[in-house]
Amino acid sequence: MASSSLFSTCTINGSVLASKASQTSAEPVCNHLNGSSKLTYRSLPISASADISHSRAFPNGRAFDWKQGNLSLRGGVGCKALAVETKPFFSVGSKFQLEDVIEAQQFNRDTLSAIFDVAKEMEKIEKNSTGSNLLKGYLMATLFYEPSTRTRLSFESAMKRLGGEVLTTENAREFSSAAKGETLEDTIRTVEGYTDIIVMRHFESGAARRAAATANIPVINAGDGPGQHPTQALLDVYTIQKERGKLDGIKVGLVGDLAYGRTVRSLAYLLAKYKDVKIYFVSPEVVKMKEDIKDYLTSQGVEWEESADLMEVASKCDVVYQTRIQRERFGGRTDLYEEARGKYIVDQNVLDVMQEHAIIMHPLPRLDEITVEVDADPRAAYFRQAKNGLYIRMALLKLLLLGW
Repeated sequence: MASSSLFSTCTINGSVLASKASQTSAEPVCNHLNGSSKLTYRSLPISASADISHSRAFPNGRAFDWKQGNLSLRGGVGCKALAVETKPFFSVGSKFQLEDVIEAQQFNRDTLSAIFDVAKEMEKIEKNSTGSNLLKGYLMATLFYEPSTRTRLSFESAMKRLGGEVLTTENAREFSSAAKGETLEDTIRTVEGYTDIIVMRHFESGAARRAAATANIPVINAGDGPGQHPTQALLDVYTIQKERGKLDGIKVGLVGDLAYGRTVRSLAYLLAKYKDVKIYFVSPEVVKMKEDIKDYLTSQGVEWEESADLMEVASKCDVVYQTRIQRERFGGRTDLYEEARGKYIVDQNVLDVMQEHAIIMHPLPRLDEITVEVDADPRAAYFRQAKNGLYIRMALLKLLLLGW
């Protein structure tokens, strides 16, 4: 995808040193074209401010470098920067950096921060009873080959709250032309003729990538089998930021079905964007986190640890992220499912060892892995987490269809 040009301005004591300066950092944005992954590098701007009131005039023609909070002037003249502020900047009205939302690896922390700012604006719109006509005239198709309650309804609610309309198929695996043998590619080519954006859930890992490679309109992955669920990961990180006030330096316990749980896989990718994060994996042996995620975290310098002791992990963590053991992922191996389910349950005993500031999250639906007595505890954030999905999905629809 072609990305828009982005600029920043460096100011010192309120004076503009370089209007539209090119002090930038390049980070990859992953797009999927023609069935293959493609990395497009774009420049992310840095807006820096520094107090150099104790320095004299700059020598003419001498450039400056920012290094670890110091302003060093070539030629031996320098001064200490008292404050350096780095923040993303996206021009209002410019095109969104992504054409599709397929996997968590597409996002960097600057883009995440900017998306969260848009989500906050969406919260204001949702609380306004008159609604919004921001997406009036746009149509969204929700194409779901697997059952869904929260994801499908939150996307449809998001579109309607922004003034758009929805075309929906709730069980496309049985009640669409897929039951007649139509290929996914042919379905996508047909549906894109009726709508402006497609939100798809599929039972096969990689199906969303195939759909995005076929479509000429934006495609959002609403979960593809045991693969990924990027919008869930976005709302999860947004929830942690709202509940805890930070994302750097946190400890997160991922509990339950880590082998087939697409939500925890996507969340792990996003948590790796932040500093000094530690992740604990707590799961039955048959559904341990797969090696690709562990290898990725290691490559990103993220500390992780496997544990069989939920009580110990819960006592250390800022976030306990519980997941359901997914019977549908075991096929006919009901013996393995029975071996895994019920081993790790968040109940009053777990609450008793958790820190007061910690929160409990769950992508839902739950079965018996969180007892109902936990719901009344203020640290139970999973229903607030589900509501945050509305704001994140409103933000994504706005960005993909209209841009910043």
